[in-house]
Amino acid sequence: MALFTFSGGVHPDDGKEYAKNSPITEYLPKGDVVLPVGQHIGAPAKPIVQKGDQVLAGQKVAEAGGFVSANIFSSVSGTVKAIEPRVTPAGAKVNAIVIENDGEFKEAEFKAKPYKEMAREEILAAIKEAGIVGLGGAGFPTHVKLAPKDPDAIEYIIVNGAECEPYITGDYRIMMETPEVLVEGLNIVLDLFPKAKGIIAVEDNKKDAIAKVSGCVKGDSRITVAELKTKYPQGAERSLIYATTGRAINSSMLPADAGCIVDNVATIVAVKEAVKEGKPLFRRVVTVTGDAVESPKNLLVRTGTNVNELIDAAGGFKGQPEKVISGGPMMGMAMFTTDVPAVKTFSSLLAFTKDPVSAVEPSNCINCGRCVSVCPQKLMPARLSVLADNNNFEAFEALHGDECVECGCCSFICPAKRNLAQSMKTGRKQVLANRRKK
Repeated sequence: MALFTFSGGVHPDDGKEYAKNSPITEYLPKGDVVLPVGQHIGAPAKPIVQKGDQVLAGQKVAEAGGFVSANIFSSVSGTVKAIEPRVTPAGAKVNAIVIENDGEFKEAEFKAKPYKEMAREEILAAIKEAGIVGLGGAGFPTHVKLAPKDPDAIEYIIVNGAECEPYITGDYRIMMETPEVLVEGLNIVLDLFPKAKGIIAVEDNKKDAIAKVSGCVKGDSRITVAELKTKYPQGAERSLIYATTGRAINSSMLPADAGCIVDNVATIVAVKEAVKEGKPLFRRVVTVTGDAVESPKNLLVRTGTNVNELIDAAGGFKGQPEKVISGGPMMGMAMFTTDVPAVKTFSSLLAFTKDPVSAVEPSNCINCGRCVSVCPQKLMPARLSVLADNNNFEAFEALHGDECVECGCCSFICPAKRNLAQSMKTGRKQVLANRRKK
């Protein structure tokens, strides 16, 4: 049977072997937790607690600051110690609620209405109240995504189980350990869109996970499992929609414009917990891995936990790593400090003994065209990067540089080792900024 895929893409070493066989284990923070009010795309949340307040795990401490925003909940019981700027994994300073952890982890009472008695609006309200955002990295508020203008136009709910970024194995472990919870969450979302079918899309380097999930949907007429060709960026939203439905979208469209909604595995599980158990989002699975990590693990982590604690939980570093990354090696961000909190969008910490990128001296373009052949958006990165580097943003836009999805395939494949992706990212950012000014 042919595998679902898209045009372009690359095949980096997936590095999954480090942590794929590590079961998810819960980690309870020992020190203070730090909850930035901006853990999502959109307006930052507004604190509703003050210094000195006593809080419980699962208690709301900040309310959504607008329609595109998300509530934030304490992940521990204790005392609000401060509300002050703190550094995030992305390297930015963001206002944060600091909670002194009392180590008791007393929880607020979670209540959920019987699911069969819930109307569509009540389901959406439960998802919104729980502060769920996309846990694949972008952090878009889920209640907004699940409330398109025309719900009847949605034909596919696609669960992104590709996990195409190398090294990360959190979603894989969820599919291996609790596939029935994933399917239950997807059925909740499908109930919001009566005309939609569900697709759980998984790369074929996870055949055991495919078998587990397929077993759970056997006999379910609304859900199918799509076996994807293992290729990066197979899990990117546009690539995934095209691979599974044959529909193409561009930067001026939303997935809903193509009749699709895409959520990743962990997000769908969080939906189930919110709707059927009344649990807000204050925990997520984080992969701590790489050749510099003593004992790579998949940890169930409470938001706000200091990343240094997670490193210790994975046995610490074998030696001083040359590079530490938040997220995947293709689209993640290099970290200058690990003294930061694990936020909702913190999917992984990667640590490597060597940094091969810094050791490479880039050379001139040899016009080989490889960057064009692998670009999932069929762009010309070599030419576009020169335009961006020379601030020729009108020409950059004319050649559709704003369609770049910043996947990094061009830099990965470039024999001259040019940082095409960074130039493309800069150009796209400037084009979008210029549009906003008009």
